Amino acid sequence: MLDYSPIDNGFEVRHEHEVLRVEQWGRDSVRVRAAQHRIPTDDVGALDALPPAAPGCRVSREGDVVTLVAGEITVRARLDSGDGKPAVMLSFHRSDDGFELLAEDREHFWWPGAHVFYGQRSGLYEIHQRFKAYAGERIYGLGQHQHGRLDHKGLVLDLVQRNTEVNIPFYLSSRGYGFLWNNPAVGRVEFAENGTRWVADAAPALDYWVTAGDSPAQIVSHYADAVGHAPQLPDWASGFWQCKLRYRSQEEILQVAREYRRRGLPLSVIVTDFFHWTAMGDYRFDPAEYPDPAAMMRELDELGVKLMVSIWPTVSPLSENYEEMSGRGLLVSSDQGVDFHQDIHDKQMPRSLPVAFYDPTNPRTRRFIWDTVKRNYFDLGVRVWWLDACEPELNPGHPKNLSFHAGPGAAVANIYPRDNARLFYEGQQAVGGGDTVLLCRSAWAGQAKYGAAVWSGDIPPTWESLAVQVRAGLSIGISGIPWWTTDIGGFHGGDPDDEAYRELYARWFAYGTFCPLFRLHGHREPRGELGSPISGGPNEVWSYGERCLEIARTHMELRERLRPYIAEVMAEASATGMPAMRTLFLDFPRDPAAWDVEDEFLLGSDLLVAPVTEPGVTSRPVYLPAGARWTEIHSGLTFEGGVTIETDAPQEYIPVFQREGGALAL
Repeated sequence: MLDYSPIDNGFEVRHEHEVLRVEQWGRDSVRVRAAQHRIPTDDVGALDALPPAAPGCRVSREGDVVTLVAGEITVRARLDSGDGKPAVMLSFHRSDDGFELLAEDREHFWWPGAHVFYGQRSGLYEIHQRFKAYAGERIYGLGQHQHGRLDHKGLVLDLVQRNTEVNIPFYLSSRGYGFLWNNPAVGRVEFAENGTRWVADAAPALDYWVTAGDSPAQIVSHYADAVGHAPQLPDWASGFWQCKLRYRSQEEILQVAREYRRRGLPLSVIVTDFFHWTAMGDYRFDPAEYPDPAAMMRELDELGVKLMVSIWPTVSPLSENYEEMSGRGLLVSSDQGVDFHQDIHDKQMPRSLPVAFYDPTNPRTRRFIWDTVKRNYFDLGVRVWWLDACEPELNPGHPKNLSFHAGPGAAVANIYPRDNARLFYEGQQAVGGGDTVLLCRSAWAGQAKYGAAVWSGDIPPTWESLAVQVRAGLSIGISGIPWWTTDIGGFHGGDPDDEAYRELYARWFAYGTFCPLFRLHGHREPRGELGSPISGGPNEVWSYGERCLEIARTHMELRERLRPYIAEVMAEASATGMPAMRTLFLDFPRDPAAWDVEDEFLLGSDLLVAPVTEPGVTSRPVYLPAGARWTEIHSGLTFEGGVTIETDAPQEYIPVFQREGGALAL
């Protein structure tokens, strides 16, 4: 028999040692928590505050079945006897017609049930959560991955942060619901044909959130309400960003910025990459390379260019701040062994040596780091931050050996990039620093509300990688990160003098023109000797020959014309949670063919972009969604939607279509 108790906005049931709490959590949404004995009071997940007020829910009980109706979603909790031990099981339905959206399923017919807690003699558990599998279901979102798939059905994904692999455990289902695994523990998810299983390797409790909606757009809107909306992208951020690994002095940065001005090329942001510091953890300019950073900032400001500064969470034992940070407990600790988790060849080092990480889950760490950054960068005028290696990038990759202020690494490691972004966003807001963009290499659920953008990490300069990034960008948009970009041309190499690579670069540049952020970066050939001070080959738009320069100029000017439209798209993303770069089915859910398209995307509602991701291509097929007329912006040809056409794609541009009747006019 179920031990049932009504609570505000929901109910609790108990069976044996398990307590299960179900409560309305936003419009058409519910949160489910389960634990042994009691629900923990500490919570480091993404659901840190109730969303805006929604119509109240209704709870009723009939025997061993408890039902909660919260708008468009209905939850039923029942005591299932199965063929063995009874277990509490949940199912989720559309409220209007009872259609089953999602249902828990047993791991085994006798034992265990759908909620499985394997004790670890530490107060933590290995937790399994099992759901039914449904034929034909498609799974979208789940952060950013390099497997090259838009639909994640049939895949197994590690729930861990790694360079290029961004773990955001939210997905949108083609069955009409969204699901958030609100657990930052290291683990995995299995979208198998015989069931879906989420696994947390070590956690105190089970915690997930489910929402229903009449459309995919409504589902992503509910999700943004639950975890937080992105702010409005600052106007300057929609322009062109120039970056390379690396500019080695303030004079080199200024020379590049001046050359953009001399050539009449638009430039919004220029970047100083790693090793601009005296030592990792000092968080200040090296005076040997930046003798007068205040003068540099004044000239960049006169040129209308923002400086983005690279900030790594690594702290060298040679840093002037190391002793204080270590003594005050501001660094990430170890479960076993010394408190060093990476090695790098930093300045002052004869070779690669161990370094520590600061702990952004600790409020005292956040205050200390921001005070240091403010004194050495912000007070000079820096307002844009590149939060590199913020997974954090471990060597060896053992997140379970970390110990944070927020808890054991196995239980909380995945929130590191989110709390790192929080450090800079809240710090800058507290001193009235205005809008910012935090360019992060990793993210977790809810990170967008801290002004976080994500780029796809240290990817290879290959055609295959370019194709993968199209899917990766669409996935992370569904996952709640509207500000996203890639390293145009890939990161690890690429020879600007090689004609074959120039073709890839030109195609990537055209694709990047229509990404939410427009950023050129890479470690080009000749890449030089590894270690400090490392610097790669040239990576400015004039580095790739005259033909590529004219292609770049044309696309940079097109981007400038698009910026008012992009501002509108970003305002929509902030208000509704709708990604800026989006799959076709987000706007055309009733067109079955739109769900099959993985190599095109919409930028807002009015532009359809068809990247070229193969060499030697001069045309490509493009599917135009039904329910609209589309005009290709280069040829001026107009087509009815609902058809696939073959359209020109010379090296000078990629096919781009404007929706007829939209607000955009090109």
